[in-house]
Amino acid sequence: MTSHPPHAAQPAAPSAPARLSLISDGALTSRLAALAFRVISLALILTGLIRITGVFTAEPTWGALRYYTVLSNLLCLVWVVLLIVRTLRDIAETGPRGLSTPSARWSGTVMMAITVTFLVYLIVLVPATFQQEGDYVPFSLTDNLIHIITPILLILDWLLFVPKGRLRWTDPLLWTLLPYAYLVYAISYGTSGGEFAGGVNYAYPFLDFARHGVGGVALWIVVLTIALVGVGYVYIVLDRLLARAFRGRP
Repeated sequence: MTSHPPHAAQPAAPSAPARLSLISDGALTSRLAALAFRVISLALILTGLIRITGVFTAEPTWGALRYYTVLSNLLCLVWVVLLIVRTLRDIAETGPRGLSTPSARWSGTVMMAITVTFLVYLIVLVPATFQQEGDYVPFSLTDNLIHIITPILLILDWLLFVPKGRLRWTDPLLWTLLPYAYLVYAISYGTSGGEFAGGVNYAYPFLDFARHGVGGVALWIVVLTIALVGVGYVYIVLDRLLARAFRGRP
Protein backbone atom coordinates (compact mmCIF):
# COMPACT_ATOMS: atom_id res chain seq x y z
CA MET A 1 0.00 0.00 0.00
CA THR A 2 1.19 3.39 -0.74
CA SER A 3 0.61 6.03 1.77
CA HIS A 4 -0.58 9.38 0.64
CA PRO A 5 1.11 12.28 2.30
CA PRO A 6 -1.22 14.33 4.36
CA HIS A 7 -2.52 17.35 2.60
CA ALA A 8 -0.65 20.43 3.63
CA ALA A 9 -2.79 22.84 5.51
CA GLN A 10 -3.90 25.58 3.23
CA PRO A 11 -3.30 29.07 4.55
CA ALA A 12 -6.50 30.81 5.41
CA ALA A 13 -7.56 33.30 2.83
CA PRO A 14 -7.13 36.80 4.11
CA SER A 15 -10.42 38.08 5.34
CA ALA A 16 -11.85 41.20 3.84
CA PRO A 17 -11.22 44.22 6.01
CA ALA A 18 -14.01 44.68 8.46
CA ARG A 19 -16.33 47.43 7.53
CA LEU A 20 -16.47 50.21 10.04
CA SER A 21 -19.89 50.33 11.62
CA LEU A 22 -22.17 53.29 11.22
CA ILE A 23 -21.86 53.98 14.95
CA SER A 24 -18.73 53.66 17.07
CA ASP A 25 -18.39 54.65 20.72
CA GLY A 26 -21.87 56.13 20.61
CA ALA A 27 -21.13 58.45 17.68
CA LEU A 28 -21.83 58.41 13.95
CA THR A 29 -18.79 57.46 11.91
CA SER A 30 -19.69 59.33 8.73
CA ARG A 31 -17.09 62.07 8.43
CA LEU A 32 -18.89 63.51 5.40
CA ALA A 33 -22.04 63.98 7.50
CA ALA A 34 -19.95 65.49 10.30
CA LEU A 35 -18.25 67.83 7.84
CA ALA A 36 -21.53 69.00 6.34
CA PHE A 37 -23.07 69.58 9.77
CA ARG A 38 -20.02 71.47 10.99
CA VAL A 39 -19.80 73.70 7.92
CA ILE A 40 -23.49 74.62 8.32
CA SER A 41 -22.89 75.22 12.04
CA LEU A 42 -19.95 77.50 11.24
CA ALA A 43 -22.08 79.56 8.86
CA LEU A 44 -24.88 80.01 11.40
CA ILE A 45 -22.56 80.84 14.31
CA LEU A 46 -20.67 83.33 12.15
CA THR A 47 -23.94 84.92 11.04
CA GLY A 48 -25.02 85.43 14.63
CA LEU A 49 -21.71 87.01 15.59
CA ILE A 50 -21.73 89.30 12.57
CA ARG A 51 -25.24 90.46 13.40
CA ILE A 52 -24.63 91.05 17.11
CA THR A 53 -21.35 92.93 16.59
CA GLY A 54 -22.28 94.72 13.37
CA VAL A 55 -18.71 94.11 12.27
CA PHE A 56 -19.44 95.01 8.66
CA THR A 57 -21.45 98.14 9.44
CA ALA A 58 -20.20 101.72 9.64
CA GLU A 59 -20.36 101.62 13.45
CA PRO A 60 -19.59 98.15 14.83
CA THR A 61 -20.82 97.38 18.34
CA TRP A 62 -17.51 96.28 19.84
CA GLY A 63 -19.01 96.60 23.31
CA ALA A 64 -20.85 93.36 22.58
CA LEU A 65 -17.55 91.60 23.22
CA ARG A 66 -17.94 92.41 26.92
CA TYR A 67 -20.79 89.91 27.23
CA TYR A 68 -20.48 86.24 28.07
CA THR A 69 -23.00 85.44 25.33
CA VAL A 70 -20.77 86.81 22.59
CA LEU A 71 -17.57 85.43 24.09
CA SER A 72 -19.08 81.95 24.37
CA ASN A 73 -20.23 82.18 20.75
CA LEU A 74 -16.69 83.14 19.73
CA LEU A 75 -15.41 80.10 21.61
CA CYS A 76 -17.86 77.94 19.67
CA LEU A 77 -16.75 79.53 16.40
CA VAL A 78 -13.09 78.69 17.08
CA TRP A 79 -13.99 75.15 18.19
CA VAL A 80 -16.09 74.45 15.09
CA VAL A 81 -13.26 75.69 12.87
CA LEU A 82 -10.93 73.23 14.64
CA LEU A 83 -13.51 70.46 14.15
CA ILE A 84 -13.75 71.20 10.43
CA VAL A 85 -9.97 71.23 10.02
CA ARG A 86 -9.66 67.93 11.91
CA THR A 87 -12.46 66.34 9.89
CA LEU A 88 -10.94 67.41 6.56
CA ARG A 89 -7.52 66.12 7.62
CA ASP A 90 -8.94 62.76 8.72
CA ILE A 91 -10.90 62.35 5.48
CA ALA A 92 -7.73 63.01 3.48
CA GLU A 93 -5.59 60.65 5.59
CA THR A 94 -7.87 57.73 6.50
CA GLY A 95 -11.06 58.13 4.50
CA PRO A 96 -14.69 59.13 5.05
CA ARG A 97 -15.36 56.70 7.92
CA GLY A 98 -14.30 57.30 11.50
CA LEU A 99 -14.52 59.81 14.31
CA SER A 100 -13.00 63.26 14.00
CA THR A 101 -12.83 65.20 17.24
CA PRO A 102 -9.63 66.70 18.68
CA SER A 103 -10.81 65.99 22.24
CA ALA A 104 -14.10 64.63 23.56
CA ARG A 105 -13.53 66.39 26.89
CA TRP A 106 -12.88 69.74 25.23
CA SER A 107 -16.00 69.19 23.16
CA GLY A 108 -17.87 68.77 26.45
CA THR A 109 -16.26 71.92 27.82
CA VAL A 110 -17.36 74.03 24.85
CA MET A 111 -20.82 72.47 24.88
CA MET A 112 -21.27 73.34 28.56
CA ALA A 113 -19.93 76.88 28.06
CA ILE A 114 -22.61 77.59 25.46
CA THR A 115 -25.25 75.69 27.46
CA VAL A 116 -24.76 78.37 30.14
CA THR A 117 -25.68 80.98 27.52
CA PHE A 118 -28.72 78.97 26.46
CA LEU A 119 -30.15 78.35 29.93
CA VAL A 120 -29.41 81.78 31.43
CA TYR A 121 -31.14 83.38 28.44
CA LEU A 122 -34.27 81.26 28.72
CA ILE A 123 -34.52 81.05 32.51
CA VAL A 124 -33.19 84.45 33.62
CA LEU A 125 -32.92 87.02 30.85
CA VAL A 126 -36.17 86.46 28.95
CA PRO A 127 -38.35 86.53 32.11
CA ALA A 128 -36.47 89.64 33.30
CA THR A 129 -37.18 91.35 29.98
CA PHE A 130 -40.92 91.15 30.55
CA GLN A 131 -40.53 92.68 34.02
CA GLN A 132 -38.55 95.72 32.90
CA GLU A 133 -39.41 98.75 30.85
CA GLY A 134 -37.87 99.15 27.43
CA ASP A 135 -38.41 98.34 23.77
CA TYR A 136 -36.26 95.22 23.67
CA VAL A 137 -38.12 92.18 22.37
CA PRO A 138 -36.56 88.74 22.93
CA PHE A 139 -36.42 85.94 20.37
CA SER A 140 -35.34 88.17 17.51
CA LEU A 141 -33.35 86.51 14.73
CA THR A 142 -30.04 87.64 16.21
CA ASP A 143 -31.09 86.59 19.72
CA ASN A 144 -32.17 83.19 18.49
CA LEU A 145 -28.91 82.65 16.62
CA ILE A 146 -26.57 83.44 19.52
CA HIS A 147 -28.69 82.22 22.45
CA ILE A 148 -30.55 79.21 21.04
CA ILE A 149 -29.29 78.04 17.64
CA THR A 150 -25.58 77.99 18.51
CA PRO A 151 -26.12 76.02 21.75
CA ILE A 152 -28.34 73.49 19.98
CA LEU A 153 -25.74 73.04 17.23
CA LEU A 154 -22.94 72.35 19.72
CA ILE A 155 -25.10 69.96 21.73
CA LEU A 156 -26.08 68.11 18.55
CA ASP A 157 -22.47 67.91 17.41
CA TRP A 158 -21.55 66.29 20.72
CA LEU A 159 -24.51 63.91 20.59
CA LEU A 160 -23.95 62.86 16.97
CA PHE A 161 -20.22 62.95 16.27
CA VAL A 162 -18.22 62.88 19.50
CA PRO A 163 -17.18 59.52 21.03
CA LYS A 164 -18.91 58.80 24.32
CA GLY A 165 -17.55 57.51 27.58
CA ARG A 166 -14.73 60.03 27.67
CA LEU A 167 -16.13 62.59 30.11
CA ARG A 168 -15.17 62.40 33.78
CA TRP A 169 -17.29 62.84 36.89
CA THR A 170 -15.21 65.88 37.88
CA ASP A 171 -15.77 67.66 34.55
CA PRO A 172 -18.96 69.55 35.54
CA LEU A 173 -17.01 71.19 38.37
CA LEU A 174 -14.18 72.11 36.00
CA TRP A 175 -16.70 73.46 33.49
CA THR A 176 -17.64 76.19 35.98
CA LEU A 177 -14.18 77.77 35.58
CA LEU A 178 -15.04 79.54 32.32
CA PRO A 179 -18.27 81.18 33.60
CA TYR A 180 -16.56 82.08 36.87
CA ALA A 181 -13.65 83.66 35.00
CA TYR A 182 -16.20 85.79 33.17
CA LEU A 183 -17.93 86.71 36.44
CA VAL A 184 -14.63 87.93 37.86
CA TYR A 185 -14.14 90.11 34.79
CA ALA A 186 -17.72 91.42 34.63
CA ILE A 187 -17.93 92.28 38.33
CA SER A 188 -14.46 93.85 38.38
CA TYR A 189 -15.19 95.88 35.27
CA GLY A 190 -18.60 97.04 36.45
CA THR A 191 -17.62 97.91 40.02
CA SER A 192 -14.58 99.88 38.81
CA GLY A 193 -16.75 102.23 36.75
CA GLY A 194 -16.92 100.33 33.48
CA GLU A 195 -20.16 100.48 31.52
CA PHE A 196 -22.01 97.88 29.53
CA ALA A 197 -24.80 98.58 27.04
CA GLY A 198 -27.21 101.32 28.06
CA GLY A 199 -24.70 102.90 30.41
CA VAL A 200 -25.28 100.36 33.20
CA ASN A 201 -22.43 98.88 35.22
CA TYR A 202 -23.62 95.28 35.10
CA ALA A 203 -23.63 92.82 32.23
CA TYR A 204 -26.76 90.91 33.26
CA PRO A 205 -29.67 91.78 35.56
CA PHE A 206 -28.68 89.27 38.24
CA LEU A 207 -25.33 91.09 38.58
CA ASP A 208 -27.00 94.39 39.50
CA PHE A 209 -25.58 95.12 42.97
CA ALA A 210 -27.63 98.30 43.32
CA ARG A 211 -30.84 96.34 43.00
CA HIS A 212 -30.00 93.01 44.65
CA GLY A 213 -27.19 93.91 47.02
CA VAL A 214 -24.09 91.81 47.53
CA GLY A 215 -26.06 89.02 49.19
CA GLY A 216 -28.65 88.95 46.43
CA VAL A 217 -26.05 88.75 43.68
CA ALA A 218 -24.18 86.04 45.59
CA LEU A 219 -27.42 84.08 45.97
CA TRP A 220 -28.09 84.33 42.24
CA ILE A 221 -24.61 83.04 41.49
CA VAL A 222 -24.96 80.13 43.91
CA VAL A 223 -28.36 79.11 42.54
CA LEU A 224 -27.19 79.33 38.93
CA THR A 225 -24.04 77.38 39.78
CA ILE A 226 -26.05 74.56 41.35
CA ALA A 227 -28.43 74.47 38.40
CA LEU A 228 -25.70 74.48 35.77
CA VAL A 229 -23.54 71.90 37.53
CA GLY A 230 -26.68 69.76 37.70
CA VAL A 231 -27.09 70.10 33.93
CA GLY A 232 -23.43 69.19 33.57
CA TYR A 233 -24.06 65.94 35.42
CA VAL A 234 -26.99 65.25 33.11
CA TYR A 235 -24.46 65.38 30.26
CA ILE A 236 -22.13 63.04 32.17
CA VAL A 237 -24.89 60.49 32.77
CA LEU A 238 -25.97 60.71 29.13
CA ASP A 239 -22.36 60.24 28.06
CA ARG A 240 -22.08 57.05 30.15
CA LEU A 241 -25.45 55.69 29.03
CA LEU A 242 -24.69 56.18 25.34
CA ALA A 243 -21.23 54.65 25.73
CA ARG A 244 -22.76 51.62 27.43
CA ALA A 245 -25.61 51.31 24.93
CA PHE A 246 -23.31 51.16 21.91
CA ARG A 247 -20.39 49.27 23.46
CA GLY A 248 -19.49 46.21 21.43
CA ARG A 249 -22.03 46.79 18.68
CA PRO A 250 -20.96 45.76 15.18
